[in-house]
Amino acid sequence: MSADSNKTPAVIAATVTSFLTPFMSSAVNIALPAIGERFDLDAVWLPWVTLSFSLAGAVFLVPFGKLADIYGRKRIFAIGTLLFTLSTLLVGISTSAAMLLAFRVGQGLGSAMIFGTGVAILTSVYEPGERGRALGLNVAAVYLGLSLGPFLGGLLTEQLGWRSVFLVTVPLGLAAAGYIAWGLKGEWAEARGESFDLAGSAIYSAALVAIMLGFSRLPKPLGGGLILAGLIGIGLFAAWEMRSRSPVLDVGLFSRNRVFAFSNLAALINYSATAAVGFLLSLYLQYIRGLTPQQAGFVLIAQPVMQALFSPLAGRLSDRIEPRVVASAGMAICAAGLFLLVWLGDTTPLAWIVFCLVLLGFGFALFSSPNMNAITGSVERRLYGVASSTLATMRLVGQTFSLGVAALLFALIIGNVKIEPQVYPQFLTSAKTAFAILTVLCVGGIFASLTRGKLRS
Repeated sequence: MSADSNKTPAVIAATVTSFLTPFMSSAVNIALPAIGERFDLDAVWLPWVTLSFSLAGAVFLVPFGKLADIYGRKRIFAIGTLLFTLSTLLVGISTSAAMLLAFRVGQGLGSAMIFGTGVAILTSVYEPGERGRALGLNVAAVYLGLSLGPFLGGLLTEQLGWRSVFLVTVPLGLAAAGYIAWGLKGEWAEARGESFDLAGSAIYSAALVAIMLGFSRLPKPLGGGLILAGLIGIGLFAAWEMRSRSPVLDVGLFSRNRVFAFSNLAALINYSATAAVGFLLSLYLQYIRGLTPQQAGFVLIAQPVMQALFSPLAGRLSDRIEPRVVASAGMAICAAGLFLLVWLGDTTPLAWIVFCLVLLGFGFALFSSPNMNAITGSVERRLYGVASSTLATMRLVGQTFSLGVAALLFALIIGNVKIEPQVYPQFLTSAKTAFAILTVLCVGGIFASLTRGKLRS
């Protein structure tokens, strides 16, 4: 089947799955207080409802991206969608915190298979001159999920309980898996015949787990030891991949492809600086301001609505203007929105919070689609799966780091206690400190984005 005849099915498949995972993430943020209450989770363990998902996804994205290039992106795409859906069902019927966290890990594995293939398939069927528009639609679907997540998540949690947040997505996930398997024709496996670097994948996964777990254990000595071990593991992984005939990740791309390297660095910084915003503000609005889940969802919807509205425009702009120009402007606007949240107080007007979220949404829309276009446009076709999974890894590692900052501050300032009225001042201090750290990080990301160089001559 020709690439042209697969364009519409590819967009439909990528759009539906790109809606599912962010919808789940943003809806879960709204449901966190209810989940914490049901399973008696303290301030240290509550972030792990989100962290377990993002960590699992980050660890397995690159290996699954390479497997997709070898054995077929459509195959891995369909399996991942089915795994994500079944894990979602099991999270919804969990009877203990351990069970819930375990199946959140299953959701993360499924999302890794989705993220490592969906964008790569789009990149395969669209030519460079029209790719930005397709990627913009894909990003718009992501932000539509993020937009509806707070609203529907709050409504479902308040009216039907937190379990409904998970169970309501199961039919759509099953339909998406079936459509990918039978509606999307053909297969994409430009690296077919290459061997899979199992040893390199194991080193990479172990190193990333050590770093992320170590960060969550700070300031204890164990945390520092795990981070050190993880950094050593990353060094071993790079050395191994340089000698491998069929590396799971072509680390040489980062040294010889400036656009690829700095675009991924910019993505890592941007997600690290912004991912914790929804988590922190959801808790702030429900704990400090006393809003219901539904009311908090109405406030938080401002950011993703802006992202959904302007992502297609930003994607089209990046087909005509250098992506680094559009993306860097978006990063600067994100930094401004984060800076304004540093002044958050227990009586801050909700209109001010909405304004900050509008800035963040507009900035992230300008950044995301052009940055994705720059990364996928800087590599050859056989590396589309690796490029897609590398970008998604930057996103999930950044999200994990961002949430890790929040979890670390909770551990240092609040401690191992439930978030109740007597610790609300400490919670507010934690949130404001987090926003200050994330603002500085985002300012640094502006320079990384500008340094990437030109995609087109």
